Amino acid sequence: MRKALFHPVVALIALTVLVTTAGCGTSTSPPSPVRFGGGPKTGAALHTTPHGKRSLVQWPTKPITFQEESRVGGAGGNTPIGVTTLHGPKSGFTGKVWVWAPPEYYEKRNADKGFPVMEALPGAYGYPVNYWIGSDLKLEENLARWSKNGTSLPFIVVMPVLNPNDKQYYDGSDIPGQPKIGTWLSQDVPDLVRQNFRTLKTRDAWAIMGSSSGGFAALKNVLQNPGTFKVAIPNGPDIVPDSPLWNGHAKEERDNNPEELARRLTARGGPEVYLAFQDGSKEYTVLPKVRNFIARYGRGPVHTRLQIVPGGTHSAATYVQGLGEGTMRWVSAHMQGPTA
Repeated sequence: MRKALFHPVVALIALTVLVTTAGCGTSTSPPSPVRFGGGPKTGAALHTTPHGKRSLVQWPTKPITFQEESRVGGAGGNTPIGVTTLHGPKSGFTGKVWVWAPPEYYEKRNADKGFPVMEALPGAYGYPVNYWIGSDLKLEENLARWSKNGTSLPFIVVMPVLNPNDKQYYDGSDIPGQPKIGTWLSQDVPDLVRQNFRTLKTRDAWAIMGSSSGGFAALKNVLQNPGTFKVAIPNGPDIVPDSPLWNGHAKEERDNNPEELARRLTARGGPEVYLAFQDGSKEYTVLPKVRNFIARYGRGPVHTRLQIVPGGTHSAATYVQGLGEGTMRWVSAHMQGPTA
């Protein structure tokens, strides 16, 4: 199925690569180093004062310097998107990761607060870029606007590459004999965020979103790692693994199948997860499969919601529209907001 959905997403990626070079905002300043671990824009020193036992704040542990990729204009307040190359210590995989913090993160009144995190995955091969950094999609700008009008929490957004190359799908998983992309997405990338940002010591503050193949990875990872992620936003997702790299590894493939993972999670009674599916009304191939998954597995600890975008297609633009039409409000209602 994924090959049938591939070409429009490739076109979107190509467009995004072109527009991203101009940045998300209006700044014409040359790229500069960016550090997020120091708190406010003034470059305050890393917080070292121990908090009370009840504090949920996870303070940065090993902040690094990112390279400024672009800036987010409009409601984004000219905040930077940074990029680094991460050598994943747990997965052994090396790839690029882009990060962004919302305007609220820099405000003095929030200097002692940790923030919720959204890991955002692209569609298609998701390599060598993650198209959620593109100024055409305005994901960050819209999230900033929605947080200002109260329809979304202010999220830190982390955007890793999804695959190790553009030749094959890896299903966001640790396929035997292949790069450990599942570990990369579920452990190395979240660890990078914890090391560099004020986050929160609770799964209630972690969401993972993706589109198409990235939607599959988001769906699978929240069901497989409910101790890390509480919420998934699967946009036009595949429902079952379909990488040919699973050939000869039937058990491992089953262990990475969202249907099986949902069944197991329900059988053991939790923990509770929230799946905010999004589809365009014109996604005639994907939508019936999503409806079937919800009907069969959306019970007990597996909470589901389906946002259908009228006239929407299998595209990132459709899913951004859906986020603003109800998805982010529902997601935010089930997550922990900024707190000290």
